[in-house]
Amino acid sequence: MQVDLTHPEFQAAIPILKKIEAAGYEAYFVGGCVRDALLNLPIHDVDIATSAYPEEVKHIFKRTVDTGIEHGTVMVLDHGDGYEITTFRTESGYQDFRRPDEVTFVRSLKEDQLRRDFTINALAARHDGTIIDNFDGLTDLQHHLLRAVGNADDRFHEDALRMMRAVRFESQLGFDLEPATATALAHNAPLLEHIAVERIAYEFQRLLLGIRRSNGLNSFLTAKLYDYCPGLNGRPDAIEHMLELPNTQLKQAATGWLLLAYCLDVPAAKVLKLWKQSNSMIRTVVSAQAVLPAILAGKATRADLYNAGADGIAVAREAAPLLDANVDGAQVQQAYDQLPIHSAGDMAVNGGDLIEAGVKPGREMGQLLKTLEADVLNGKLPNEKTALLAQIKQRG
Repeated sequence: MQVDLTHPEFQAAIPILKKIEAAGYEAYFVGGCVRDALLNLPIHDVDIATSAYPEEVKHIFKRTVDTGIEHGTVMVLDHGDGYEITTFRTESGYQDFRRPDEVTFVRSLKEDQLRRDFTINALAARHDGTIIDNFDGLTDLQHHLLRAVGNADDRFHEDALRMMRAVRFESQLGFDLEPATATALAHNAPLLEHIAVERIAYEFQRLLLGIRRSNGLNSFLTAKLYDYCPGLNGRPDAIEHMLELPNTQLKQAATGWLLLAYCLDVPAAKVLKLWKQSNSMIRTVVSAQAVLPAILAGKATRADLYNAGADGIAVAREAAPLLDANVDGAQVQQAYDQLPIHSAGDMAVNGGDLIEAGVKPGREMGQLLKTLEADVLNGKLPNEKTALLAQIKQRG
């Protein structure tokens, strides 16, 4: 079988593969780029694997960087672009259930593919598009199945994060776990305790953004992976609640985190800090959570919308229709857009203007600015410098 390699990312890298082959070695596109090309999904970057050992790769190309040479990866610099070339390898040890204790370089593509996580990610393609499929990944791709390469228990013991990758791929691709892989997922769930929260969060967030979120969440629930995730221990009800929501694909990660906090019925700041999310993400979700009840009740005031800010409104307006089909997210956005101001920076006057008008710097000036801001927001005063300064003089 052939895969279409006309995408610019492949075309730019094909000369790299040809040069390695001309030196007497094998070279292939591998992993997700091959899978996504077969599924007609966007290609963001390409991975290249070769039978050439790192020193041999460095001998073939003039400009290289040892980006991960201990694991067999050398970056080849070509016309301003960098291509990571990784030698076929086997791995062993995995005492931390994440990284191998020992890496051995090999010449066999099939041996290298044995360490891959799922059959659909163990596909390789030559520079002419010819597919090398040693583990029936094409069949699984055709049937939309996610199957571990070889023994699923072994794959999850090698890298426990693969369990989160499994449920993420279910959601991201709209695939289903094949039975043996699903069974191994449940058996090995406690191994997630060995994985850093940040890595789990990365996969969970991508699950929330998938085209079929319910697929991933169902397996996440059935395998009880939630018991080893921040704030979800003993809370299958929260995941069940999320599964009751429409399966609409989310546009932004913050909406997924807001829905999680809503289904947990806890402050967003609390749960997102457990998941070690960024301060900006926490601020956005907290703002959205604050305005969400008013939006759901159809009672959001100008102040509610204003205080939520553009980011908070964008998240709340996406989440609200999933929680109540009667909510029109477009109307919420329209109401926000029609506010006379959206931040203090939109005011026609500032502290300097007040000082020129005779107001002394300090607490009084701050309170006066807040009062003017509220009056403009609520339509009591126009956001015009002359009118606002006149109001100051009148109050003075």
